[in-house]
Amino acid sequence: MSDKKQIYTVPVRFVFKGEFKIKAVSRAQAEEYAENDCGLVLGGRIHSTLPAEVVDWDFPVHPEKIVGHGKIEH
Repeated sequence: MSDKKQIYTVPVRFVFKGEFKIKAVSRAQAEEYAENDCGLVLGGRIHSTLPAEVVDWDFPVHPEKIVGHGKIEH
């Protein structure tokens, strides 16, 4: 009996949704700060290069998992 298993490529996205609360002179500046100075590295932590008095954030620790082409698993 032969093993007929194949390798399948399955697209998967992990989506973290949250908020950065940023002190800035305008929404555009706050969005620029978020784009350039805030991030997340897999295996790391949410971080920002902005001073603590300028930024705070609220993110869940478990992302939504989207397998294939749009199905969301919780």
